[in-house]
Amino acid sequence: MMDYISSIYDYWRDLMENKADPRTKDYPLMSSPFPTIAICLSYAYFVKVLGPKLMENRKPFQLRTVLVVYNFAQVLFSAWLFYEASLNGWLNGYNFRCEPVDYSYTPEALRTARGCWWYFFSKFTEFFDTFFFVMRKRYDQVSTLHVIHHGIMPFSVWWGVKYTPGGHSTFFGFLNTFVHIVMYTYYMLAAMGPKVQKYLWWKKYLTLLQMVQFVLVMVHSFQLFFKNDCNYPIGFAYFIGAHALMFYFLFTNFYKTRYLNSEKKNKAVAAAAAAGLKNNGHPNGILKSSLLQQNGNIAKYTEINGNTKFASTMTTLAATTPTTGSVTTPNGNVTRQRIHASTDN
Repeated sequence: MMDYISSIYDYWRDLMENKADPRTKDYPLMSSPFPTIAICLSYAYFVKVLGPKLMENRKPFQLRTVLVVYNFAQVLFSAWLFYEASLNGWLNGYNFRCEPVDYSYTPEALRTARGCWWYFFSKFTEFFDTFFFVMRKRYDQVSTLHVIHHGIMPFSVWWGVKYTPGGHSTFFGFLNTFVHIVMYTYYMLAAMGPKVQKYLWWKKYLTLLQMVQFVLVMVHSFQLFFKNDCNYPIGFAYFIGAHALMFYFLFTNFYKTRYLNSEKKNKAVAAAAAAGLKNNGHPNGILKSSLLQQNGNIAKYTEINGNTKFASTMTTLAATTPTTGSVTTPNGNVTRQRIHASTDN
């Protein structure tokens, strides 16, 4: 048993120290994956458990100015990362078919490695998206997709910075930072209030843009299964491609639920409203009332789409029935009414 544990320990030490890129091993959080794992788990616990509990008896924060500043900073950060990925590679000589990792100590290779670490760091700054949702009590935004996407990314990117900070691996970050420029610009404008929000009709296209991003990453990674003539570590092609595939299906499901199904429901409601207007002259949801004589008393019926939903019976002042309000009958006598509410929807 001890030999088995010792062999695992030796393998782990060799993996962390000898097989890793020596250029990034001394960067913050890069000596071991466990600090990053701990931060990711703490994030998930805070946004799903601790944060809502702390906000339970508090009013939601407004944070409009904070959100504008934060999202503007994220736009600038993403733009800089995209610039670095473009200048040091993908728009300046990188081969989209297959690009090896440059492990040298040239200024260009070192700059790319540093850029990869800063991309890793940006995954932590994105946690504030969820923190602000919790502080504003926008728990509907703290979805499973949102938490998985944000919670897993720092851990996933850690391995790339540790072993392949450059080359083919950086295509994901290259696309992702561009998407984030657009995304955080949208969030910044949305935080400016109703006067700007009315122009933001293109929210659903952000999700489509993210889905296109994942398809491109899958194609870019999986092509190496057929031809890997640049000696790129094939394990990372599987790793990156699998992540892109997982996120593609998660985002596709989100898109169908949030947008396609909502559009179908809206069309169904509109069709039902049009049918109701055609059939009885009243749009669905419009109330119509009538006064009827019933056993010497005046009864008021309120109908919704032809179905009686509420009935109020008017009795004289001498009645002993508990009442909730008063009206005047056609003969001038003041009466009281009791309202009976139907339990039907």
